[in-house]
Amino acid sequence: MTEQSGTPADDPFGGRRPTSHERMAGRPWDASYRDGPAPWDIGQPQPAIAHLASKGAFSGAVLDAGCGTGENAFLVASLGLSVLGVDVAETALEMAREKARDRGITVEFVAEDVFHLERLGRRFDTVLDCGLFHTFDENERPGYVASLASVTKQDGTVYMLCFSDDGPDTGPHPIRKDELIAAFSADNGWNVVSIEPERIQTRFHAHGAPGWLATIKRI
Repeated sequence: MTEQSGTPADDPFGGRRPTSHERMAGRPWDASYRDGPAPWDIGQPQPAIAHLASKGAFSGAVLDAGCGTGENAFLVASLGLSVLGVDVAETALEMAREKARDRGITVEFVAEDVFHLERLGRRFDTVLDCGLFHTFDENERPGYVASLASVTKQDGTVYMLCFSDDGPDTGPHPIRKDELIAAFSADNGWNVVSIEPERIQTRFHAHGAPGWLATIKRI
């Protein structure tokens, strides 16, 4: 999300309400990249996302919500698909754009608040959320899910990789399976097709942290 007119120049959150994770950390997402590398920025696509791509899971226009420095977006774009990556961390987006230039890969990167994806004025066949949902508390999730609904086409698919509470050495903000099911209910236009155990690679977990890989359809 870009700085708005009238936003104080010293506001590290650019005029938007900081997320629960940012409030706990006491700094914006962008600081993780300025002071980086960020713990979740492993310099390559998440293996779980690479496996999805190898199975042909992505199709049509693709949105990478919370794209960071773009590694997952580049992987999906290499399949010949149109990919838009969005994030609030301007430093991460600049890093992603530089990678795109260096690698000769066409991916569009835009600064936007994921709670207001309707501002994009676009809809997508496939949406990827890799490590974003678990950073929101229970009060933030309904707004985020509604934002996803505003840009996901009917019968479109959301793939979500998040930390789980199942097992030792969990990542921060682990999510229970029932929390995922409750967030994406039929009442708000979703069908949770599957939730499978996975691993999420970080710079702090030698063998990955326990995760969930959810496949969610817009109905």
